[in-house]
Amino acid sequence: MPIESLFAAARAVRDRAYAPYSGFQVGAAILTRNGHTYLGCNVENAAYPSGTCAEQAAISAMVAAGEKEIAAIAIAGSAPETCFPCGACRQRIREFADGDTKVIAGGTLGAERVETTLDALLPHAFGPEQLPGLSGLEG
Repeated sequence: MPIESLFAAARAVRDRAYAPYSGFQVGAAILTRNGHTYLGCNVENAAYPSGTCAEQAAISAMVAAGEKEIAAIAIAGSAPETCFPCGACRQRIREFADGDTKVIAGGTLGAERVETTLDALLPHAFGPEQLPGLSGLEG
């Protein structure tokens, strides 16, 4: 899937976000190494911070489908500014992605779209390889 199509999918799912409190809608689209796409949008909750980030929702959909390797992820926010993943989501992405995984971030139409890598967003990340010898991390 071309990067433009992945970002378009993130923009489209952004419109389905449930954000009655902040009004800030976010959509995420994951492309896996197997070529499949998984979508997620943020879902707020009156009991802050019990909501779900778009990236978290897309990762959950990917894992529920039996996949665990992110090749690229696109994030589209509803503000004019470029929307990057929050710190917690950067770590969530890291669990399933390498440092050179492409991250595409953008906002509403007209906002600058940025293509970067996970390493640039989360340098010196802690990942599964820092936990050698633990069973259950594979497969």
